[in-house]
Amino acid sequence: MSTRKILAGMLGVITLTLLIASSGGNDRRVCNKVLINIDNQLDNHFVDNTDVMRMLTDGFTRQLEGELFADINVRQLEKKLLLNTYIREAEIYRDLRGNLLVQVDLRRPMARIVQPDGADAYIAEDGTILPVSDKFSARVLTISGAQVAALTATENIAQSDFRSLYELVTYINRHDFWRAQIAQIELLDKGEVRLWPQVTKQYIEFGKPEKLADKFKRLRVFYKDILPRKGWNTYKRVNVKYSNQIICE
Repeated sequence: MSTRKILAGMLGVITLTLLIASSGGNDRRVCNKVLINIDNQLDNHFVDNTDVMRMLTDGFTRQLEGELFADINVRQLEKKLLLNTYIREAEIYRDLRGNLLVQVDLRRPMARIVQPDGADAYIAEDGTILPVSDKFSARVLTISGAQVAALTATENIAQSDFRSLYELVTYINRHDFWRAQIAQIELLDKGEVRLWPQVTKQYIEFGKPEKLADKFKRLRVFYKDILPRKGWNTYKRVNVKYSNQIICE
């Protein structure tokens, strides 16, 4: 065996020994502090640091600070956090200073489902249905009308029969003009929708939530070219459900 191979083997053994010793030493160390960072916290306040700590400590019945790292199962703690539907991702790890670092990424609501005979709910950007909260109310697009009960009962509308509605809500939220212009989506029979604007009086017969780019292109013509000439409250209804048409009444 060559000298180079012998030295490489010895180096590997030494490295492995140091890693084992380091791991064992860290497991015998105690948790100094729990440091929580919540991404998107400035955009919504459904979950704060106190909520996260409550989940991690089983309602403050457990004291993580001062516990041995060997007794802290970070994967189990991550799973606890993910039971909260507002939390999209959770990652927990320890640093070299003996702190437990908790990184939380929240889901962001992009629409609110309004039910006359039931609890409201939110639709997150990934399609997940979120419960409403007494702590914070997001100013977002509202959805009402037929099938809202079925919509609320869906776990994730992006993976359901409501996929086309999800794409409509996403389209509106991704465009500054339409996010500022459209206040409400009303669900009608046969899968069609009606849009209600923020300011002007006319409502929009949109038809089924499909061919979005084409329909919104025609709506853009209505808002940019027709209304400035005819007056913002001249029409009661505008219809873009039929191809290549803008029907103003």
